[in-house]
Amino acid sequence: MVFALGLIAGLVPSGAGAADIDVIIDEAKLIKLPERVATLVIGNPLIADASVQSGGLVVLTGKSFGATNFIALDRSGAVLMERVVEVRGRNDVVVVYKGVDRETYSCAPSCQRRIMPGDVKEYFENTLVQTVTRSAAAQTGGLPQWNNQNAQGGQGPQGGQGSAPQSNGSR
Repeated sequence: MVFALGLIAGLVPSGAGAADIDVIIDEAKLIKLPERVATLVIGNPLIADASVQSGGLVVLTGKSFGATNFIALDRSGAVLMERVVEVRGRNDVVVVYKGVDRETYSCAPSCQRRIMPGDVKEYFENTLVQTVTRSAAAQTGGLPQWNNQNAQGGQGPQGGQGSAPQSNGSR
């Protein structure tokens, strides 16, 4: 009787199949490809992106919430691998609603702004400008040169609209 129940339990499908690939949004996951892969197909590239690496690896990056499919084909078009890619959010994210407006924060170990699809436009754009500014400053060792092209109508480092004065290196 116990053997029969064990056999039946083994036949019942589990909730998430072993074929599924879970990816956290804004993170990457390495996947080993089968031999002879010639073409990769991502059903919805707005949800996940694939980048082929040497050694038969592909980097899957979660771009937006949702699920899509991932297909690897050989030169003749035969399917070598097909998986569902599910892009999920992190567990340390806190979402704040101000009426219908939404803001997202990453709270590990303390809460900091984080831009996510669905955030209110002003919050998303301000956070993006700050992130790009910080990244550029880290690469150049100081505040980046601002002009209308890289500010793109957003706020410059002085908090005003448009461009900030350009530094000529003298003080």
